[in-house]
Amino acid sequence: MKKVINTLFMAVMLIGITLTASFAGKETATKNVAKEVTAEELKRFEEIDARVKEIKEMDFKELSRVERKEIRKELKELNKEAKESGNGLYISTGALIVILILLIILL
Repeated sequence: MKKVINTLFMAVMLIGITLTASFAGKETATKNVAKEVTAEELKRFEEIDARVKEIKEMDFKELSRVERKEIRKELKELNKEAKESGNGLYISTGALIVILILLIILL
């Protein structure tokens, strides 16, 4: 009797996870439309990258507290700008679990 209950419990959990992952995938798929990076955006990304490398090479011991605060603020703004215009692939936790289970079953 315990085996039947455990089997049913696992089946219900797998179905629940699968449904959650499929509904989450539909919502994000309709919201996120693939966007191609233009030449201007690519140039701006290179500028941001060069500036970040400059800041990393700086010696912060020589700077005053106010200057370090300004640099920290600038880095946050650059990071925000890069994230806003960047594209990414996002996989929900439920979808990841389903993929792993399918791989285990098939292999």
